[in-house]
Amino acid sequence: MESKVSGLLTEAIAPEIQRYIYGPRLERMFAPCFPYLTEINQAHVVMLARCGIISPDVATKLAKVLLEFSRAGPEIFDLDPAREDAYYNYEAKVIEKTGADVGGRMHIGRSRNDLQAALDRMRCRDYCLDILAGLNDVRHVALQRAETRTDVIMPGYTHLQPAQPVTFGYYLLGIAEAFERDFDRIAGTYPRMNLNPLGAGALAGTSFPINRNQTAELLGFRGVLEHGQDAVASRDFAIELLMGCAGLALTWSRLAQDLFVMVSHEFRTVTFPDSVFGTSSIMPQKKNPVVLEHLKGSSGHVIGALTGAMTAIKGTNFTNTVDGNTEALRYCYEALADTRDALSIVKLVLANAECNAERCRTLVEENYSTATELADLLVREAGLSFRQAHHLTGLVVRRGLECGLKAHQISSGLIREAARQSFDLELDIPDTDLEQCLDPHAAVASRTGIGGPAEPEVSRMVEKARHRLELAVDETNARRDALGMARERLQAETVALAGQ
Repeated sequence: MESKVSGLLTEAIAPEIQRYIYGPRLERMFAPCFPYLTEINQAHVVMLARCGIISPDVATKLAKVLLEFSRAGPEIFDLDPAREDAYYNYEAKVIEKTGADVGGRMHIGRSRNDLQAALDRMRCRDYCLDILAGLNDVRHVALQRAETRTDVIMPGYTHLQPAQPVTFGYYLLGIAEAFERDFDRIAGTYPRMNLNPLGAGALAGTSFPINRNQTAELLGFRGVLEHGQDAVASRDFAIELLMGCAGLALTWSRLAQDLFVMVSHEFRTVTFPDSVFGTSSIMPQKKNPVVLEHLKGSSGHVIGALTGAMTAIKGTNFTNTVDGNTEALRYCYEALADTRDALSIVKLVLANAECNAERCRTLVEENYSTATELADLLVREAGLSFRQAHHLTGLVVRRGLECGLKAHQISSGLIREAARQSFDLELDIPDTDLEQCLDPHAAVASRTGIGGPAEPEVSRMVEKARHRLELAVDETNARRDALGMARERLQAETVALAGQ
């Protein structure tokens, strides 16, 4: 039995290769790639007809069958691993419908190499725009919640130890800012991704008088990726997109970890409705944060896909190779789908997380997170250096804890006694000043500098972030609209060519 795809090869592909390589790859890739493969074929046929490389009769027959396939979908194909890949299976169906002379002309002036490069770019750019749109939704919810929670005091932590009082709104704004940078990194990949490799051929172009700018326009690319070998050798656009998604996954995983701690019985600073959590099959009292665990775990899938892709590419020659261009992206699209889907979960989590204000107030009073305010007061009112004030406040906190006092129960007498013993100083801090500086609301309100948690400053930052979000939404929508219009033009050109 001879090869189904080559006059050179005298033997059919080994059954093991069909079973374990080509078969699984076809099952995995054909349906998701089918729409892109159809559009690429349509654009190529339209361009060949415009350039006079194929006759009007051939162009019409090819356009008709491509429209037929587009309407019928991938289900009409009986995939054959003996034909290696998606393209050969697609072409075989075209030849079956139109005959070998007509169907065989569809591949004039191109290679599977530049075709697959174009398909990967088109597939990645759609995922990219989906992820950017999802990120914009997440940012919108985070900013909306931040703006309405600027008065909800909560403990801020460093090293998971009580640090200084902040607000829930301030925390959510920080998350929104991190997601904005993730957006910028991913959005920055789009212009480099959205370039047309068609016409590069196997690596050195073609002698046929094709028009690469036409296929670029028909497929919505912003221009041509000129160098032929680079066009077929490189999947750096996919790596760059995965890098951005891996960074995004780190952000959502850290958010999930924070909330994972906050919802624990020991903290109880954040609550969720029952619809967001799970339960135990044996312990009836359990309300398990499985959604947060899912987010933390799914971040590993994205990072793993990036690591796997880079590892597969690093030892390949700078040209088209299966390991560098196919196996490297084995888990790429699953990771991009995971990223897109995870953003819907992140949005749900942010929309439903509610700060337990009463519990947070209790913790802030018990954990001495206003101690920095006391040290600052000693600098301002008693003239101490900050290091002296820091040392003295530490001693006051230690004695307060030993006596079972909360922060707001610290007295000026306790400070006076500690100052005498430590520095042989006589300090007389008015109780009204002491009460003010140890009040968590006053502590937050005093942080009015740029980036601080005071309500006016948080509101100012939210407003600026909302303006940047509006620009991001406009940019994402404009890119989507451009692709949509290109697809409409391509369909119109194909229909006209088919005479329908």
